[in-house]
Amino acid sequence: MLNDKRLGSGRMSRRRFIAGTAAAGAALLPGAAFAQEALGDLLQAPRRGNWDDQFDTGSSSVAKVVSNQPVFSQNTINSLNQAISNYRGILASGGWPEVPDGGKLRLGVENAAVGPLRQRLAISGDLPRSAGMSNAFDTYVDAAVKRFQTRHGLPDEGVVAEMTYKALNVPVDVRVGQMQTNLVRLQSMGGFLGERFVMVNVPAAALEAVENGRVAQRHIAIVGKIDRQTPILNSKITNLNLNPYWHAPASIVEKDIIPLMRKDPTYLQRNDIKIFGPDKQEIPASAVDWNTNEAVRYLFRQEPGKNNAMASVKINFPNPYSTYMHDTPQQSLFSKLMRFDSSGCVRVQNVRDLIVWLARDEPGWDRQRIEQIIAARTRQDINLTHQVPVYFTYLTAWATDPNVVQFRDDIYHRDGSEQLAMNDVAPQAYQPGEQVQTQAADFVN
Repeated sequence: MLNDKRLGSGRMSRRRFIAGTAAAGAALLPGAAFAQEALGDLLQAPRRGNWDDQFDTGSSSVAKVVSNQPVFSQNTINSLNQAISNYRGILASGGWPEVPDGGKLRLGVENAAVGPLRQRLAISGDLPRSAGMSNAFDTYVDAAVKRFQTRHGLPDEGVVAEMTYKALNVPVDVRVGQMQTNLVRLQSMGGFLGERFVMVNVPAAALEAVENGRVAQRHIAIVGKIDRQTPILNSKITNLNLNPYWHAPASIVEKDIIPLMRKDPTYLQRNDIKIFGPDKQEIPASAVDWNTNEAVRYLFRQEPGKNNAMASVKINFPNPYSTYMHDTPQQSLFSKLMRFDSSGCVRVQNVRDLIVWLARDEPGWDRQRIEQIIAARTRQDINLTHQVPVYFTYLTAWATDPNVVQFRDDIYHRDGSEQLAMNDVAPQAYQPGEQVQTQAADFVN
């Protein structure tokens, strides 16, 4: 459960939040839009009586919908433009109130903080005007909180605690600046991107496979840590490796494998990792001086199999960062809310659905054959004659509807305001030995 600390008691670290957060699963798109309400209108709205009157099981009018509108589209640009205008109107009307920390707020609670919470949610369009004003956390507020949490990439559990308070209390002018920053990013990708393409949004830790202007697939992703960031890039997917080797980048050899071998000389053997010299001859681990950086000169290759850090598939596209997408044996990581755990590459949940979509126009490569090869642990490459564009982007705000604005944590601190970074860990150099890992999958890009 989330830590029930007061907002004024200090910032919450991402690591503590990750450790204490229940699995949240994939974030759905928020529900139907509600008209923006000025604070003055809300204060004049008729009250709905006592708690017993408001606590009715039929009060929830927030219906969640899933849009097939891609993030990269002219509609998103237009919608975000209109959303910026809407938020500027909120700003001109005095903004929204700060929601005081009333501890954990949930369905059935009566608390003085619920009144400002209602005002805040109504102004941002999450709570309908018909819900009225009171200090009761009824089913109207529960639905509105869940809608707000979904729009901000938080678990839609309907409980207002530390991270939700923090998102609620980002001022309107900061949100406007965030949207303007991301509008520029979207506009830079406003041209024709291909009939089919893949888009990875790093702050959302999510992927879209787009075809003919509609989202064909969505996938949860795991992206780079704060100190090992996933790069922004444009490329084309050229081939797929089934049951791939994993070649450890020099940075991982230096930062991870060398310190591990100093602690546990059996690490490479246990993880099916072999060492090869420049002449492509295998080198025994005992021949390497692990007290130096000698090992960085060698190739480290993990064999296909159950221990392989990329599991069943690797998706390749040319880029200067040695970045790729892949499967992972650590499927439990996809259930985390904050999925910033890789060394820069992107791990994709349900990746086999994606590779079937990518390879569908290649003769002989249907799902049945792909699954047979993966099951047999046979090394096989699929070279794509129909290469698919891929775009890695950094979007912390977007809107596929003018009244449904999505916000995400500025994980890499690129939006210009510390209030937009929910974590308190600034990008910094990685310290080897900070955590001792035991599986190669922990280090894979």
